[in-house]
Order: sequence, then structure tokens, then C-alpha cells
Amino acid sequence: MLVGIAEYQLFLPNAHSLKDKRALLKSLQARLHNKFPAAVCEAGQQELWQRSTLGVAVVGNQQRHVESMLASIGQFVENFSPDLELTDIRQEII
Repeated sequence: MLVGIAEYQLFLPNAHSLKDKRALLKSLQARLHNKFPAAVCEAGQQELWQRSTLGVAVVGNQQRHVESMLASIGQFVENFSPDLELTDIRQEII
């Protein structure tokens, strides 16, 4: 069994309050959860209006499959909304 872990550093330039930020992130998390078999959470920077760290974990039995899922999730996050910029990605497969 392999576990793929990814951290996505996000910048939300149009978020003017925590409420704006949470609305966008809640929508992203719900769409990710519905589209991919992955665990998703806001893993950092919860108190900042325009920054967030999104954590994602996937499980699989083949490294190629786990890598493919993480790549697809990364593309989805990057293209999710013009109000969200993906600034950094850290991935690890255990």
C-alpha cells in the first residue's frame, strides 16, 4: 500500500475576509472530495485571509496510480478558479 501526500500553497487575491476565503475553500474541498477518492483538508494558514495550505492524501497499491491521482488533483486545484492561485506544491509518496 502506498500513500500519496500533497500540500498545495494557495493565494486568494480576491478574498477580503475569512468568510470569502472559507467559501472558496469549502467549494474547492467539496469538489475535490466528489471528483477524487482523496482526503482533503485546510492544513495551514487558517487565520490569514489570502493564504491557505490545502492538504490532500490518496491511497493506492501502485506508485504510478498514486502519482497520476496527485497530478490530476494538482491540475484541478490550479484550474479551479481565477480567484485562486497555486503558488507551491510539495508531494511525497510513502
